[in-house]
Parts: sequence; structure tokens; C-alpha cells
Amino acid sequence: MNYHLLIDNLTNPALLFFILGIIAVLVKSDLEIPTNSSKFISLYLLFAIGFKGGQELSHETFNTEIAASMLFGIGISMAIPIYTFFLLKKQLNPYNAAAIAAAYGSVSAVTFVTAVSFLEIQHLQLQGHMVAIMALMESPAIIVGLLLLTLSKEVDSKELAIKKRTVLKHAFTNGSVLLILGSLCIGFMANAEQAEGIKPFTDDLFKGFLAIFLLDMGISSGKKLKAFFSFGWFPLVFAIVIPLINGCLVAVLSAAVTSDVSNRFIFAILAASASYIAVPAAMKISVPKANPGLYLPMALAVTFPINITIGMPIYFLIVESTF
Repeated sequence: MNYHLLIDNLTNPALLFFILGIIAVLVKSDLEIPTNSSKFISLYLLFAIGFKGGQELSHETFNTEIAASMLFGIGISMAIPIYTFFLLKKQLNPYNAAAIAAAYGSVSAVTFVTAVSFLEIQHLQLQGHMVAIMALMESPAIIVGLLLLTLSKEVDSKELAIKKRTVLKHAFTNGSVLLILGSLCIGFMANAEQAEGIKPFTDDLFKGFLAIFLLDMGISSGKKLKAFFSFGWFPLVFAIVIPLINGCLVAVLSAAVTSDVSNRFIFAILAASASYIAVPAAMKISVPKANPGLYLPMALAVTFPINITIGMPIYFLIVESTF
């Protein structure tokens, strides 16, 4: 096995800032990123990725590979909640099972952003249509999770009926989805000269903002770990093992729709990631009986660091070895 890739990833400044955030919590430091600043940085990262993706998309020609890739991405986000829901129901109530299944079927925009940075280190470039696919994969998992919960025998479907329309609307108008799709469209419409005018903002500042944001993510993760461990061994094992299985499996299966190394790697990381922004917001509206103290730390405090430390090098090695 090539350990050079793993070592490079573990010494990435962005990842080290994430670890610094966790250490800050463990030593009870008063270090924190102001809420407004954190929100601005997250919006900036989504904007920059969307705009650059739109620029790349403007140079691409829509073809059968792109169409197949879009269907493949949507298929992943629908398939993962189905099998994970029935697996989770063996240990958890259907409300928590549906929320966790939706989170792991949906995607993490921040993990996606970190994966783009990983590709740049490997001197590979993200293709624009993958940004659109990432945005398309946000909502189907939420819808499937709600459908599975409605069909569950242990749940009274009447208590969910009133909120279905609200949560479906939220799934498609969620701020992160709207921003990245909007930025993608704007980047697609802007010509090269216009895009050059904001390049220092979209390109040069990106890695610095990513490092600060991951510092904030580290602090948030560290604060949630203690409470999470009180739920026992099953959620912890699930949050480690299932994403790695999903990522490795999709790293292989993605060869059926594209031969591009960067595209296949992004598919793997999207399949392995778990939403801790869009899905928790949707579940709070539609499934208040689901415990956010369970599914939120699983996605943010366990799966996210697993993916950005050992997950990404593993998925990349699989993609390269099956090229």
C-alpha cells in the first residue's frame, strides 16, 4: 500500500487545523470562531466551489456520460437510505433510524469542499458537472427517509402528513443547495474576463478560509463527542464502518459511468459523507422525535473526521487501482 498519500493527507494544514479545534475543546480552551464569521465562511466556500464549477461546466459539452453520472449520483442518494434504514432499525427506533439514514444518504458540502482541496494536491481538477451532481444529491435522501418512516408500521403516518409539504419544500430550497446551484449558474453564465475579476476572491483565499472553517468544525465536533458516547457502541461503529463501505463500493462502481479519476473520487466521497446541515434542519421540522444529539454527532464528530483522515486516501487509491 502507498502510505505516502495517507501521510500527505494527515499533514495537510486544513486537517491539522481541524485537529487543533478538537484539542482546544479537550484542554478547555476559550478558543472559538464567532457564529457570524463561521456562517460567512461556510457561505463563501459554497459560493467559491459553485462559481468555479460553473466556469468549468461552461467549457463542457453535455453528453451521455454526464447524464449517466447525474442519474448515478441520484441513485446513490436514494439507495443508501433504504439499506441503512433497515440496518439501523435493528438497534434504534424508526424516528432515529430515518433521520440517520437520510443523513448518510445525503451529502456533506464541507466534505465535498475538502475533497476538492485534496484533488488539487494531487494536481487534479474538479469537473464542473460534479458540483451540480453534489447539489442534486442533497434532497433525494431526505425524501426517501421520510417515505420509509411513513411506511414503517411503528409510526402513525398522520403525525407526519401535515409536515411533508413543508419539509419537501425545505429540501429543495435549503440555503446551501440554493447557494451552490445559484453560484453554479452564475459561474456558467459569466465569461472568462468577468470571472477573472473575482478570481483572487474565489481562488486565492479558498484554502485559508477552508483551514479556519475546519478549525471551527473541530471545535464543534469536540463539544459533541462526550454526549455522543453515551449512546453506546452501535452508533459509533455505524458512523465509522458504513461510510467507508459506501465510499469503497462507489469508488469501484463509479467506473461504470465514468473513467475520470477525479469524478470517481468525488462520487466515492459523496457516497461516504453524511449531511450535518441540510438533513438536521429538515428532520427538525418533520421528525421532531428523532434525537439530534445522536445523528448530528455521528455525521459531524465521527464520519467527517474519518473521511478526511483515512477515507479520502483509501478511496483515491481504489479509484487509481481500478482505473
